Amino acid sequence: MTSDHTTDPATDAFVAHRNLLFTVAYEMLGSAVDAEDVLQETWLRWVGVDLPQVRDPRAYLVRITTRQALNRLRARKRRREAYVGPWLPEPMLTAPDVAEDVELTESVSLALLLVLETLSPTERAVFVLREAFDVSYDEIATALDKSPAAVRQIAHRARGHVHARRPRTTVSPGEVRAAVEALQRAFENGDLQAVLDVLAPDVVLVSDGGGVKQAALRPIAGAWKVGRLIIGGTGKVGSRLTGVPTVVNGSPALLVRLDGEVDGVMAVRVEGARITGIYYIRNPAKLSRIASEVPLALR
Repeated sequence: MTSDHTTDPATDAFVAHRNLLFTVAYEMLGSAVDAEDVLQETWLRWVGVDLPQVRDPRAYLVRITTRQALNRLRARKRRREAYVGPWLPEPMLTAPDVAEDVELTESVSLALLLVLETLSPTERAVFVLREAFDVSYDEIATALDKSPAAVRQIAHRARGHVHARRPRTTVSPGEVRAAVEALQRAFENGDLQAVLDVLAPDVVLVSDGGGVKQAALRPIAGAWKVGRLIIGGTGKVGSRLTGVPTVVNGSPALLVRLDGEVDGVMAVRVEGARITGIYYIRNPAKLSRIASEVPLALR
């Protein structure tokens, strides 16, 4: 009796490393949709490889993924110029226990992905591969067609840029969760003062509607302005905002509903028990994946 299933070494290797490849692409691109496209492109190239000649399938797959992600990064810079309003990374649901892993949480946080946007495509690739996945300089050099010495210089430069721009304080998941829940209660009750109580005086709100949904075309700064915007919702008369606690990019966040329908994802940055930054993603193109992954109990 023969088995209906045959073992395909190419498929087995790809499946074994798929999560790694997706995360590499996501951290380089800040888009789960683009990361999935990169994985498709990686697969198409991988099945054409002469496997007996490949000594390290993981390294080879990472190399293909990196090059495909780099191609997209370089092409995207032209499209970004036509983007309406601020651009925020596509949010990604993560398991609740990820929030307890400080190192992993930091590597996929929206705040870090925004900082990575300030790097050149090559700097971003080197930083992600080296800092997040501890890929050797030699492997990165092969992936980018550069010398190991050049990669070390790029890594040093990128690390300096990121460290200068990333948040300098670390807060526990419990502190973030408490701030998120306080914000949720405040805007659900329409309590402006309660919103102001949880916001830092210099809080900044960045909203991304992608030109499809209403969103501020520039960041909004100051507790009073941000608080009024949150309480006012989208400005639709009689509309009601509600929030469902979830974990996005390794940190507590809110799945926000407008009159019962998914409206967006609200993530926060917390310092000193106060919210200093709010990232509100409303662009429908960035919500399709997360909406489909939300447990039925939360829909």
